[in-house]
Amino acid sequence: MARLQVSTLAELYRNAAEAYENRPAFASKNAEGQYRPTSYRSLYEQGLALATALIDLGVQPREHVGLLADNRLEWIICDAGVQLAGCADVPRGTDITEGEIAYILDHADIRVTFVENLATLEKLGRVQGQLNQLETIILMDPKAAARDGVLRLQDLLARGAELRAAGDRRAEDRSAAIQPEDLFTIIYTSGTTGTPKGVQLTHANMASQVRNLPFDLVPGERTLSILPIWHSYERVFEMVAISMGACTYYTSIRSIAEDLKTVKPNVMCSAPRLWENLYQKLMHRVEEGAPFKRRLFHMAQHSTCAVKRAERFFRGQQLDLTGRSTKENLHLGISHAANWLLYYLPHRILDKVVLSKIREAVGCSEFRGTISGGGALQPHVDEFFNFIGIPVLEGYGLTESSPVLAVRTWDNLVIGTVGPLYPQTEIRIVDLNTGDILYPNKSRRGHGRGLRGEIHVKGPQVMKGYYKNPAGTASVLHDGWLNTGDIGMITFNDCLKILGRSKDTIVLLSGENVEPVPIECRLVHSPLIDNCMVVGQDQKALAALIVPSLLGFRSSGIQTSSLEEIAKDPEARDLMDQELRGLISKATGFKNFERITDFRFVTRPFEVGRELTGTYKLKRHIITEMYGDLIKDLYPE
Repeated sequence: MARLQVSTLAELYRNAAEAYENRPAFASKNAEGQYRPTSYRSLYEQGLALATALIDLGVQPREHVGLLADNRLEWIICDAGVQLAGCADVPRGTDITEGEIAYILDHADIRVTFVENLATLEKLGRVQGQLNQLETIILMDPKAAARDGVLRLQDLLARGAELRAAGDRRAEDRSAAIQPEDLFTIIYTSGTTGTPKGVQLTHANMASQVRNLPFDLVPGERTLSILPIWHSYERVFEMVAISMGACTYYTSIRSIAEDLKTVKPNVMCSAPRLWENLYQKLMHRVEEGAPFKRRLFHMAQHSTCAVKRAERFFRGQQLDLTGRSTKENLHLGISHAANWLLYYLPHRILDKVVLSKIREAVGCSEFRGTISGGGALQPHVDEFFNFIGIPVLEGYGLTESSPVLAVRTWDNLVIGTVGPLYPQTEIRIVDLNTGDILYPNKSRRGHGRGLRGEIHVKGPQVMKGYYKNPAGTASVLHDGWLNTGDIGMITFNDCLKILGRSKDTIVLLSGENVEPVPIECRLVHSPLIDNCMVVGQDQKALAALIVPSLLGFRSSGIQTSSLEEIAKDPEARDLMDQELRGLISKATGFKNFERITDFRFVTRPFEVGRELTGTYKLKRHIITEMYGDLIKDLYPE
């Protein structure tokens, strides 16, 4: 069955209920840890009931409604209710800080907000005095004790159902009036100053994503939800699953290994961290195994790599950054053909004997693939899973583009790239220094393929702008073109390759977006630190390059005459380690993933014209190149 074609999310919820009726839409765990499904019809009816209750509370069309919760069945019910009431949600996870709650709920003009549990409610309570517009708080967790002045989700659902039983059809009227250009969400992301920016996404933005994500599902097939539901990437994936009648199972990092085996998903979206961890566990298990099994695995891996590399070359799916000549292709073709003939039979035998058991062991026996986003896959991890029969389709995007701009497909799976552009999406590769368009440019070889520059995009997925932030909007949107702030190129395979970031935001392997500036500002408050730069793009955790303060260390009792001596002094390192733990912690307002887990001393001061601009801002790309060896030492393979 083809996916549903819709123009608004309210239409998607309604049409899915009509098309898929009693098929399971979402599954969540009960108190015993067993999955229990909710049908498409039930989801829609609960959404209508909640929408009716919200309307009865006085919630107006196009109003913004807060949604502070993590992945759970109640989240999707609340989203359905908000959408069917003709409103836009403002979502965030339960790891939101008190400062973020105060800023976001105030800036987004929130009168009504959902909170998942008592812990989040208590955080909200501590800043509620700063929220003059907030009138109504709705607690989602059915097991949580009632609180004075706080409404309960199950009570609203019951109230809405009563009104509908009496003939109330205001929710249908509201949802019918929604226009494609109306907002469905405002997602707050960190800005360059650390102040969150509200990305306004419309129903038309989401509809374009649902229409084009390259997954075909059959009604009743299974997906796992593990990424934060308030991230645009996970939301797109769940809406795509709804459009094709699949069932989404909610899981968590703690139970993902068990749930992969239980659910046996057909597809899922994921972050690189999941595959990196799985790879490390598999390699550890192999190395701990008997010598014969270890040799058998390495033989299977070697033969499979040879065969798969050959097949990808002949399908035109071997990464080409330079535009290979006929002679080069002929030479590579002969080499790959020889390898294919030599290793094909061992590959077929060992795949059945060895690799099929790995796929079964990790719950991927019925797995057709995953889209990995939110950061780059490590090349060896990328190749490993794709070659052993667990397809990983790496994608690329950002919240401001709803988010997907490019993604690999099964027909165009070029390892080392994020695949071809989304349908209806235009791209320019722009010279960072001159602003010239490098691609597409007919005057250049290959129309500019293989040239590195800043990525600018245009398409139906590009945001409406930042909420109440015209200056921020103008800084990234020009005549419909979005400046992504990322550096990349179009390969000679006509795929997009991401090479780095021209803006500051760091994306960890887990998919978390980290703004380094507030962390760096906190660090340089220390008398021990003269300057610093936080690093960690596509890594598990943050680290830092630190220019130590000679005076600060002397004042702390370290007898030293140079930065080189500080870098070699174990006592100085211990002192800095303690300083970092104290500066960046939950107690000082930072999240766990913002902690600095390691550091290296830089033994010369940052200077204007070299590491610093004329206004003393960090030249991040220059520093990354200059101190590349130190960064590599922070993140050994």
